[in-house]
Amino acid sequence: SLARENELLTDEIKRIITGFPQDNDEGFDAEPGYAAFKHYHDLREKRLKLEAEQSIYFLVQERVEGETNEVITPTLDEYKLLKLGPRFIYNNPKTASRRRTTELATLKRKIEARFFEKKVSPGRPVEQFIAELDLVLQKLHNESITNQQHIRKDLINTSIQNLSNTIQLSQRQSGSFGFDIIKKKKNCGRLVKRLRHKLKLTNIIIRKSDKSKVFHLGKLEDYRKKSEEYMEKTKAYKCLEINNPLPDLIQRTNKYLLNLRLAKWITQKQYETLCINSNEVELAHLYYLPKAHKPGTPLRPIISGLKHPTIKISKFLDELLRPLFDKMALKSTVTSGFELVKQLQKSSKDNMRQETLFCTIDVMDLYTMVPQVEGVLALRKMLEYFKLKQVGGLKIETIIRLSRFVMQNNYFSYEGQYYHQIRGGAMGSPLTLTVANCYMFFYEQQIIKQINNSGGLYFRYIDDIFIVINWPIRHLMKQIDRWNKIDENIKLSENVGFMADFLDLHIENKDGQLFTTIFQKPSYEPYYLPFNSVHPIHMKKNIIFTMLLRALRYCSIFQEYLNEREKLRMALLLNRYPNKFIDKQFNNVLSKLNIQSLTCNNYVNCRQEVIDSPIKEKIPVDYEKTMFVHFTYCSSMRTFPIKFQALWNKYFGESPINDVLPVLGTRNVKNLQRQLT
Repeated sequence: SLARENELLTDEIKRIITGFPQDNDEGFDAEPGYAAFKHYHDLREKRLKLEAEQSIYFLVQERVEGETNEVITPTLDEYKLLKLGPRFIYNNPKTASRRRTTELATLKRKIEARFFEKKVSPGRPVEQFIAELDLVLQKLHNESITNQQHIRKDLINTSIQNLSNTIQLSQRQSGSFGFDIIKKKKNCGRLVKRLRHKLKLTNIIIRKSDKSKVFHLGKLEDYRKKSEEYMEKTKAYKCLEINNPLPDLIQRTNKYLLNLRLAKWITQKQYETLCINSNEVELAHLYYLPKAHKPGTPLRPIISGLKHPTIKISKFLDELLRPLFDKMALKSTVTSGFELVKQLQKSSKDNMRQETLFCTIDVMDLYTMVPQVEGVLALRKMLEYFKLKQVGGLKIETIIRLSRFVMQNNYFSYEGQYYHQIRGGAMGSPLTLTVANCYMFFYEQQIIKQINNSGGLYFRYIDDIFIVINWPIRHLMKQIDRWNKIDENIKLSENVGFMADFLDLHIENKDGQLFTTIFQKPSYEPYYLPFNSVHPIHMKKNIIFTMLLRALRYCSIFQEYLNEREKLRMALLLNRYPNKFIDKQFNNVLSKLNIQSLTCNNYVNCRQEVIDSPIKEKIPVDYEKTMFVHFTYCSSMRTFPIKFQALWNKYFGESPINDVLPVLGTRNVKNLQRQLT
């Protein structure tokens, strides 16, 4: 209560003041006085923060799965570091400085290439530009450390002087407070090393959770147990023990591509693009993301194969085939909750009744349950659907053969052993998603026809299905049982009622009226990129814009919008966003949407205008006139874009490449997730 808080604060002030001497002493030591003064403010701030955190039901916490008592016990500093989350990046000007030479050399090559395209020698301006830019970056990289030293020194001097001027008293009982004048800057690098060592000693695996994207701590033996259970359940993996399949896979991949080239099924350019160098590839590895939002924390398998021998073929095929699938399944798929909101609005005007049911269906283990042969045949069906003979210059048979090769050659390592995936596709391989989507498309056609004939709605997002129907609940359940028998590989798990949660959207039938708002899973954690993370400020502004725009689109009534806006505010505050910054960005969102203010009277109309407004299409990049430039970001580089542009105009404003537009991008140092895993 306010009375209790006032009593606590009054007692604390009295306790501090009683420690002050009653007589002035010109030779007093300001350090103990400042320590007491600072102690009071620290206590008050800590208390207010604790009350704020305890009043919010979605307080961020780390979990340690497993029944064993042997778990990691982080120190306070380590705990605070973990709470900053996977995406947090601490200021690291040393890494930025170390990368500077390589980044400048890359930029120099790009500029010289532009001059050569104009058939002009680069000359001295390029050398001078790089040299001056190097000096600018050196100064900025050194500025972080220098600024921190100056700030610390100024803060000490200012604090002591202010205390001297206002109190003019000394501290008799200086021994009663053991606080430093200034908290030492935490060495994040040292904390990370210490924490990584602890994790290794205690066999704790740290992962980013599957949905909430916060850190999840799990025991190694629990991961092994759940991995074995998953492999046994799906029967999708064959253990090769310690026989490394990589050398043979490299040889077979290149031989397969060469045979296609000799048969003139692929061009020389395609062959050179897809073939692999043994020094540039490595076998994929399996890891799991914990689904902390589901009972028992099941694992989502991810096969990371960025350098896998078949990854080039997989990407190449996916770029050809995914646009075709998107076109084919346009009417039966959604990719976001916002798309579903628009579809529900159209349908509810004529078809929403008091007895209208919502049904969400989860397709269990889709990626590993789709048979490889039938999955590739689904691709063929799609190509036949469009009556195509070629795609991207490739014959249909070539596409099918390459797809089959990719699907049947997923190998990976896990816990020192090698595995071959004999069922489904690797979750992490680009082609797998398109194969699974095609397989589901042809599976669901009779279901879609049945739903449409009854005036209902059917939409799917990968392995999640959403249905709106005016059937009696018994009839719907009977039909789902029938759908479960269509294909032995597809197992459906349903949830039926007058309310449903699909993707990030909550939907309700309130006496025949559609109600929608944002859905957050029970395991939701209010984690956003921390404000004190060393990322460019536009990224933090964009988070607020995106989240508030989502609230406006999703919330069907004004009060629900206000509730979601304040939830967002509290989540941002927990992630150290200043309230003034939050308010300013909230106002900017409304300004960009041409809304002066939102009230209960104008909310419905304003929201509808936002929903109906066309989404801006990305302007295609003109690569001939655009040059992308990347430098590692640190906290002192906020002014770098202006300085870079000034130097560019100085040296190249009237040069043969003055039509080239340099676009600055940032490279990040490793975030906490990459540092700890």
